[in-house]
Amino acid sequence: MKNNEFCNIELFSSHLFWDLNKSKLDFEKSKAQIIFQVVEYGMMSDWLLVQKIYPKEEIKEVVLNLRTLDKVTLSYLSHFLQIDKTQFRCYTSSQSAQSFWNS
Repeated sequence: MKNNEFCNIELFSSHLFWDLNKSKLDFEKSKAQIIFQVVEYGMMSDWLLVQKIYPKEEIKEVVLNLRTLDKVTLSYLSHFLQIDKTQFRCYTSSQSAQSFWNS
């Protein structure tokens, strides 16, 4: 973790963690969940906050192993991290899954 000063769940958008007991959220133990919620459903201010809390390498480690990401988020993260899309777990798993609605 980079900066404990920003480790306050109340600084994030209220819709991100509506289903959690916010007082018990641990920024180290729940790192993957926090980063996923922010990259998938957060606003730019949430994304900037995550970058203040976690080093780029920790964010990279988490997002590379996420099972799902929408195409826009995947493209953004690929560019931000300077990593080819094919390196993401969600990319390889989406290639093997049949899609009936999105061609």
